[in-house]
Amino acid sequence: MTALAPNQFTRALKAGDKQVGLWISLCSNIVAEVTAPAGYDWALIDMEHTANNYFSVLGQLQAFAASSTTAIVRADWNDPVIVKRLLDLGAPGIMFPMIQSVQEAEKAVAATRYPPHGVRGVSGATRATKFGRVTDYVARIENETAVLLQLETRHAVQQAEAIADVDGITGIFFGPADIAADIGKVGHPMHLEVWSLIKPAAQKLIAKGVPVGTLVLDPAFAAELLNEGFSFVACGTDASLLAKASDALLSEVKAGLV
Repeated sequence: MTALAPNQFTRALKAGDKQVGLWISLCSNIVAEVTAPAGYDWALIDMEHTANNYFSVLGQLQAFAASSTTAIVRADWNDPVIVKRLLDLGAPGIMFPMIQSVQEAEKAVAATRYPPHGVRGVSGATRATKFGRVTDYVARIENETAVLLQLETRHAVQQAEAIADVDGITGIFFGPADIAADIGKVGHPMHLEVWSLIKPAAQKLIAKGVPVGTLVLDPAFAAELLNEGFSFVACGTDASLLAKASDALLSEVKAGLV
């Protein structure tokens, strides 16, 4: 028999430690194995905008389990059936996309909790419990699971404080790409208007002690946000890193041709 391992990501957020992350979207356990030793604090395995399924997510969770990186899974929707299966697979945390209201936030939290505090179904012999060997799983899992809610519209950002007050939330994640689209700036997540909307809302949450995060592809801006009080920021994606490196290598070789 064994005890449930502590979630280093949730504990770091509670301690106020800055967490640098990487977005994982290539649906490959091999890619996960390539990136895991890099030493990012957290990684986001994305199911919303990728071809990931439960088996591919499982392979990536297994790859990250051997590293110091905490792998959070973004569910494809705020659906308790999806959440139940991901938690049974052993996901240390769930990111919920497109949360628009307090009621949706409460639904998300409930999906991660067993009755009487939620609606998560009970299964004993799962990967999450080391197939029945983790004796304190039920008692501790609610405090160890990261519950991250993604705000992706002007309407959601305006309700950030109320949503963040929902009991059981680990952190609030601002999605600049969808916020940009919502305010008529689709394709321009770094637009000043986008961050003029995000930053004031984020600072209100930071002042209340709520961990806030986001994804940006500009390393300098990622560092700026962390220095301004953001708690967890992803600074790149596996797909974009591969694309940029591939383009740069080809360009360098062609530049040397005579």
